[in-house]
Amino acid sequence: MSFWLDDLIEQGLDDLSPRDALTANARFDVALIGGGLTALWTAYELSRADPSLSIAVLERDIAGFGASGRNGGWCSALFPKSAGALERRYGFDAAVAMRRAMVDTVDEVGRVTALEAIDCDFERGGTLVFARNEVQRRAAKADVAEAHRFGVDLLEYRDQRAVAAASGATALDGGSPAAVFDPACARVHPAKLVRGLARVVEARGVSVFERTEVLDWSAGQVRFRSLDGSDAHGTIAAKRVIVATEGYGPSLPRVRRRILPLYSLMIATEPLSDTVWEEIGIEHGQTFSDYRHLLIYGQRTADNRFAFGGRGANYHWGSAVDPAFERIDRVFEHLHAALRDLFPAVGGARVTHRWGGPLGVARDWCATASYNPKTGVGFAGGYVGDGLSTTNLAGRTMTDLVLGIDSELTRLPWANHRSPLWEPEPLRYLGANLGILGMTLADPEELLTRKPSVIARATARLTGH
Repeated sequence: MSFWLDDLIEQGLDDLSPRDALTANARFDVALIGGGLTALWTAYELSRADPSLSIAVLERDIAGFGASGRNGGWCSALFPKSAGALERRYGFDAAVAMRRAMVDTVDEVGRVTALEAIDCDFERGGTLVFARNEVQRRAAKADVAEAHRFGVDLLEYRDQRAVAAASGATALDGGSPAAVFDPACARVHPAKLVRGLARVVEARGVSVFERTEVLDWSAGQVRFRSLDGSDAHGTIAAKRVIVATEGYGPSLPRVRRRILPLYSLMIATEPLSDTVWEEIGIEHGQTFSDYRHLLIYGQRTADNRFAFGGRGANYHWGSAVDPAFERIDRVFEHLHAALRDLFPAVGGARVTHRWGGPLGVARDWCATASYNPKTGVGFAGGYVGDGLSTTNLAGRTMTDLVLGIDSELTRLPWANHRSPLWEPEPLRYLGANLGILGMTLADPEELLTRKPSVIARATARLTGH
């Protein structure tokens, strides 16, 4: 179990008991497949826009079981496709609109959680991305220059002297790192957010069915079975069906190669003293990362822990998803070592929690909120780990698409975007794991050559990132 879900139990906020399963045929205006943030934000926005709609959320386990209850707790303006990549495909104005929408979404999540009294430790402290050698410092300056060209993201480059005065982070080439500060990010307790949102939508009349496994769907209906011990099978007649399963989607026949599940793992330390945090230099509300290729991400939790995660786990044949893949000792050890290397003040702090789960990757690394009014079937996902905030934008976008509203949201470049399918096996297995290997090798390559990684560039072309 993730630290986040375990923390709800420890604080006496939620015992995670499953809600009732659906055990008989039913009829709803909207059926949402998946009980994470995408489905819940969509249910929330639809119920506000049209209170007459009957809406059902169908979850195989409990609300927040998947990535929504396991992620790093970054409510950020990050989108898996860069502004430059969006510009090349859709033009400058579309890229700017997407960036504005993502920055605005950070504030929108804060606004709604305050309005609905969802206490999820939301604190907008921004994020620091450390540049720990000269190659990374050049990349950081390039990111700031690109942000200034689009004129939306207020990125700030902090040189080595400024970072040394405020942080205990280390560089890879001696001295102190530089950093890029992005104010458009808030620290969040993701399990408090997703479980709180589930209670809010229930209060608005949305039916949330847990322990209800969707077997398949088509235009106008969803087949399910109950996992509450009754093994009841049934069908929901639904005018609109929205698929929001993210990394768990490939287990369903109509998702298959549309999404690749990629595992990300996390650790949490015991709470650290204020003295240690002063030496580390990460403030409450701040999240952090660095410019390495094998991605890491972290936050200072409300109770003064590190919650820290990253990539490195392999992709599994046939897009398999299994609880065993969430516990890879070598990855956990790598994460603990990476945290101590970045912040030596962590010292011998004990790791109290280790967990992980799959995130969803589209073939072109571009998330989507899409809906076909002819079939009444919609799909949202492919966030590549940037979903905690993007799910809110998905819910608002999907609402306008479902209700046929022409809006700024439905004209964003990701609306109704269709990514190509991933290759069949064994090409998918080989390509995905070569990509992970490439990112693993790219960082030591840059340390050795002091030049941007050739391996990383070749791997990006291989994966379509």
